[in-house]
Amino acid sequence: MIYDVVIIGLGPAGSTLARFLPKEFKVIALDKKSDNQDNVSFRKPCGGLLAPDAQKALSRFGLTLPKSILVNPQIFSVRTIDVKSGLLRHYQRFYMNMDRHKFDLWLKSLIPENVEIAAPCIVKRVEKTKSGWNVSYSQNGENKMVSARFIIGADGANSIVRKSIFSNKKTRAYLSIQQWYKNKNPAPFYASIFDPCTTDCYAWGLSKNEHFIFGGAFEPKDARKSFEKLKQRLAPFGFDFSNPIKTEACLVLRAASPFQFCMARDNAFLIGEAAGLISPSSLEGISYAIESGYILGKIFGKALGNAKAYQKAYKKETAGLRFKLTLKLLKCPLMYNRFLRKIVMKSGVGAIDIVGGTEKDFGEI
Repeated sequence: MIYDVVIIGLGPAGSTLARFLPKEFKVIALDKKSDNQDNVSFRKPCGGLLAPDAQKALSRFGLTLPKSILVNPQIFSVRTIDVKSGLLRHYQRFYMNMDRHKFDLWLKSLIPENVEIAAPCIVKRVEKTKSGWNVSYSQNGENKMVSARFIIGADGANSIVRKSIFSNKKTRAYLSIQQWYKNKNPAPFYASIFDPCTTDCYAWGLSKNEHFIFGGAFEPKDARKSFEKLKQRLAPFGFDFSNPIKTEACLVLRAASPFQFCMARDNAFLIGEAAGLISPSSLEGISYAIESGYILGKIFGKALGNAKAYQKAYKKETAGLRFKLTLKLLKCPLMYNRFLRKIVMKSGVGAIDIVGGTEKDFGEI
């Protein structure tokens, strides 16, 4: 089967692109997720918080979030914990607590009928040809192949497309591990946790319906060991990590410089996290996924003629996103430098006083 465009992955990036591609394009999208909400379907391991930038991206298209996607509770502050210094502060935040899998399926449901969807399927190989790309995949135990002029990698941090066209370009990566527990906390909360003894990134804890999720991003080497060590170090803060229900893990990119973003080459384009478009400070990627998918879709709507013109236009139009992420890189020292973070937290600037709360600083651990 020959197509104009083949999209690999239908998360926020791929689904947005599929909505904005020209209707005259012959498009096929390959996705791991099934089109239902069963527990067998692939699910993106994610805390499931919709940040203000992602809310803004959705509002640009006049989209309103269905009530069925939201979960309890809706939390308006983050409990920030510096494990090493024992400092604890609360800061106001405007996240929306949601079911990430239902969110992805909702975005997928908005894709127009002219886009052919093959799901659930697993992409096995992508191969460059003279006229475009061949993509081999398996679906329901059957091996298949499609050809397309353009290939779009919307397949996240472990993108097979990025590995094929940017094999010599390395982007800093972490292993994100999270576990689900029965929620035993007397009061629901969202926690952002910093501990340089186990990771130079951060960890999180989040109440979600009757569950509590604890996760973090760690250097891939000895990631599970670091994860378990951090759980032990959080015991003084009242966390209960007994009897986990399930454990999830996935790779997450965290660019260390503007030169680690990978955008386009050889009739291939990368959007969302596959391109490295994810905040290095907060690991928020939904807003960049939506924006990059929209940008590429509109570019394909222009009669630019050849592939190089499309690639040049895409790199130009995403310059604003990459500049914004570069500014996030400059923000990282305030969050991840232990000395600077301690000064900010001790000052109490921007912090919320919890009225009647019993939480306190715990001293050096």
